[in-house]
Amino acid sequence: MTTSDSTAPLVTPPVAAEPVVVAMSTAVPNISYDLFTKLDLRIATIVSAEAHPNADKLLKIKLDDGTPEGRQVCAGIKAWYDPTTLVGKQVVIVANLEPRMLRGEISQGMILAASDLREGAVQIGDVKLSESDRDVVVLTTMKPVKPGSKVS
Repeated sequence: MTTSDSTAPLVTPPVAAEPVVVAMSTAVPNISYDLFTKLDLRIATIVSAEAHPNADKLLKIKLDDGTPEGRQVCAGIKAWYDPTTLVGKQVVIVANLEPRMLRGEISQGMILAASDLREGAVQIGDVKLSESDRDVVVLTTMKPVKPGSKVS
């Protein structure tokens, strides 16, 4: 004997959704893990910062990187940071970047920063945005860390 309940709602079993594939930008090719491990990312404390004497967009920054001599980097963050507010801040640096002269000043590494579109700004293709179209935020630590500490 079979019984049926005509008052029970018909329920359609859920159908598994197709997986969503998010394409990563192909503008920059992937690198191997071995190549990534060659980067020496370290924590450094900003000792001093001033406008670069020969460049409108650069700051000349002295860092305590845990070595006796420290290092100097030139960073293109002048449009977003008053140099006096940077002193004492801890930043993430690429410590093994080959030194180079930037407008007559030595730069011995790179301070890492994130860049984002400001509200209302629109990115069209690979057109370079002006400082007013984007925000740049220097990467830092959530609590004090010994200068020279390795980032992994």
